[in-house]
Amino acid sequence: MLFQLGSTLLDACVLAVLSKSDAYGYTLTQQVKTVLDISESTLYPVLRRLQKDGALETYDEPYQGRNRRYYRITDRGRALYANYLSEWNSYKNSVDSLLGGESNE
Repeated sequence: MLFQLGSTLLDACVLAVLSKSDAYGYTLTQQVKTVLDISESTLYPVLRRLQKDGALETYDEPYQGRNRRYYRITDRGRALYANYLSEWNSYKNSVDSLLGGESNE
């Protein structure tokens, strides 16, 4: 993608994925990568920050003799995601209007 994307959009994408189902880091990265060019090393600080802010919580599940850390969206995270989605739709409509040459009237 040619456009630079800020951390808020990355937060929104992470919350969007987790609003559908819990995920562990690798699968979460793979899902977000379908729309944004990110690495796991980029994603983990985002996950830690969202967890610190109360938007995510974690739990461990055993997998092949090791534990996998799963991330789950919280009620606070759902509210934050709803706000991001509203803001995104407004922003997207404004940009679509401008780039598509449609009138804002």
